[in-house]
Order: sequence, then C-alpha cells, then structure tokens
Amino acid sequence: MPHESGTQRLFSQQNSAPPRIIGIGAAVPKTSYTQQEMLDEFGITDPRIRSVFLNSAIERRGLTLPPLLPDGTRAVETQGELLQKHATTGVAMAKEAINACLKDGGLDLADVRYLCCVTTTGLLTPGFSALLIKELDIDVHCSRLDVVGMGCNAGLNALTAVAGWAKAHPGELALMVCVEACSAAYVFDGTMRSSVVNSLFGDGSAAIAVTSDTGAADVAEAGGAAQGPALLKFSSCIIPDAVDAMRYDWDDSHGKFSFYLDPEVPYVVGAHAEKALDRLLDGTGLRLSDISHWVIHSGGKKVIDSVRANLGLSRHDVRHTTGVLRDHGNISSGSFLFSYERLRAEGIAAPGEFGVFMTMGPGSTIEMALVAW
Repeated sequence: MPHESGTQRLFSQQNSAPPRIIGIGAAVPKTSYTQQEMLDEFGITDPRIRSVFLNSAIERRGLTLPPLLPDGTRAVETQGELLQKHATTGVAMAKEAINACLKDGGLDLADVRYLCCVTTTGLLTPGFSALLIKELDIDVHCSRLDVVGMGCNAGLNALTAVAGWAKAHPGELALMVCVEACSAAYVFDGTMRSSVVNSLFGDGSAAIAVTSDTGAADVAEAGGAAQGPALLKFSSCIIPDAVDAMRYDWDDSHGKFSFYLDPEVPYVVGAHAEKALDRLLDGTGLRLSDISHWVIHSGGKKVIDSVRANLGLSRHDVRHTTGVLRDHGNISSGSFLFSYERLRAEGIAAPGEFGVFMTMGPGSTIEMALVAW
C-alpha cells in the first residue's frame, strides 16, 4: 500500500528517531472584538474600508486596543508605547501558551532544555526567550533562540531549527512559542493600506513541545496526551520577484513601523503553492493524494481560496484554517499552530497518515513541513 511503503521509506531515511510533537497550547488576549465593534470603536464610516472589515471572513479577534481618552476616542500610541505593549502582552500570552502546552504533554518546566521564541510585532533586546526564562524560572542553562522579523511564515522556519536541535539531543525537550501582539503593529490613519492590515490581524501565542524520542515523554504521568506527528521533512520556496509584496517598514509620517500587504499577495502565493509542495514531496514517493491532513496558515480569505484552488483542496481540507481565521483573524507566525491544535482535538489522524504544514509570509515565502502519524 502507498502509505505503508512511503512511511517505511521516509523513516528509514532518518538516522535516528525523527522529532515528534508531543504537546500543544495556545493563548489569546482577554479582550476581543467583532469586526463591527472595531468599526464602531474607531468611528470608521468610509464604505470601502467598512467593506474590507465586514467581508473578511473574520468574526472576532483578540486585540489590545489603545487606551480610551476622556472624549471616548482611542489614543494614538507612540512607537515606544507600542513596543511596551508588544513586550507586556507578548510575555503574558506566551506564558499562558507554554503552560498549556506543557500541561497538554504531561511535561514540566524543569524538562525544558531548548526554548525558541518567534515574533514579528516588535523588537526587544533581550528577547522573549530571555524574558520568559526569567518569568517562568526555566533552568538558566536552557539553550535558546529568538527568530525575529520573518513574518507569518516564521513558525515553520523556527520549527526547522527546533526539530534539528531535538534530533541532535535525543530525549531532551525543545519548546517553540510564537508570540504575536499584532495590535502593537497597527497604524490608524484611515488609509486603505493600513485598514487592510487593521482588518486582518489578531493577537495570539501558540507553543509546541518537540522531542526526538520518548525520553522526554517518559516524564509524563499516565494518561497524558497522545503523541503527535513526527516531523519528517521541511522545504522552503522564496519568490524574490515579490520581495516587496509584504513588508514591515518605517513610516516617517507617523514615526512608527507600518505593515504593508500588496493586493496581489494571494495570487502570488497561490501560483507557487504547487511548486513548493512538489519540492517537499520530492524523493518521498508520496503524491498530493497521499496527504490526509492540511494545516495551513490563516493568511486571509483570498490567500486561503488561492491556495485551495491551486492545490485542488476541498473546504473540508482547510476547515481548521478558515475556522481560526473566523475566530481569531490572522495571528501571524502562530496561526498554523492554532489550526494544528484543532486538528489534534478532533482525534482523527491515524497511524500511517501524512500531513502537510504550510505557512506563507514576507520574502515572499512559502514554508512547508511533511509530518506523519
């Protein structure tokens, strides 16, 4: 059978047990808003901008909005205040996500040997990894990595490094946490450029635990979470011609950073999706039809539709991607982990089945991972 021969071939290529996901956890802010509430909060009356918000396939997003002024309007935050928001809300969400992940895997903070933190919504030195080691009292000898500024694709970029570390340190526990306080990257100026961004992104954090054999899982108490998929292979596809299509750069007129999304992004990403998948499956003996589960970044309605069309996926294939977009918006680097958490909760992935993780972001870039249960 194709699944059995493919599984045997892929696992035989591994020099040791492949890294495996053994825990997942996510967190969002305490405050959330519907798209209509966001329009009301900022008194947006422009019909074009209202249409962008109300036709986004998003119902609600977790956000930390600027403080209210005495006249009932929202304050205009400085770049310094936005960076403080990034740090404060980021640490709070990351702590919650990490604790949920460890609980899910029946693990303990004392087990953590490697911590990788991913973010794009602000710059901190020292970074989130150092702040979280202090806040959570993780062993001070814990190895760490901060992946900063890569954008929505960065979760899989970082997972490549995490999987490599886990494979090189059998039995030791690696954690990856994506921390995105997207409301710390907003500019409210009434332009269509900023409104597209403001209508799409939400705050959130997600963490996964990875180990290359059952050594770290042995610390789990009886009845702990079932093992997740093995991380078999990663691939990357960058589209240099679209390097400016998604960018986070300095806006002199506002004195802060501002994110930009080119309207052609969905079509550029979709047009290269098949090429990226071919690269991932090359040499595995697998075909698109052998992939049972899809965990795709919730980049926006048009992005999801474009990827679906180009890969021939069904609405069912992307149900978790569209569900995360509906309930949380685009959570940048952690979006695909929110989708994976929903897939895992279904409990339908069976031994011998394959899945693809897919993220898209600045570069423009498509990242993929092949996983097997």
